Amino acid sequence: MDAPDTELKKELKATLQARSELGAEYEPALVESFLEKVEQRLDGTLDRRVRRHLAEQQIVVARGARSPEPPLGHFGERFGFAIVSLVLAIPLSAIGVANAGIQGLVVAWLGIVGVNALQVAHGGRLFRRRDEERPMSDWEG
Repeated sequence: MDAPDTELKKELKATLQARSELGAEYEPALVESFLEKVEQRLDGTLDRRVRRHLAEQQIVVARGARSPEPPLGHFGERFGFAIVSLVLAIPLSAIGVANAGIQGLVVAWLGIVGVNALQVAHGGRLFRRRDEERPMSDWEG
């Protein structure tokens, strides 16, 4: 266990001891106080991580590499792909039913599910070009 975890453990023990000494009527205030300390700890950790990430991005940009992009399969990209495929599913289903009945509906949905499965299997890289996937080396200008 690292130091912050042992510190929180001590805080929790102190809060529980204060609750046993003060009684149940002070429990909400004690729990709120402990949760504020946990929240402060989480905020500090998150701030450090964000600062570290921004510093790493600045170093990459300063070295002349491409500007940092979100990782492959970023949540927004996956969510957007899912929304677009569901929106397109409506007219595709109607066209399939109008032209081939229930078999057309099944084929349309198999295609929709297939494209989404392929997107997930490739980690969101389905429509990216290969040269965009390859990181630029220090030797390339």
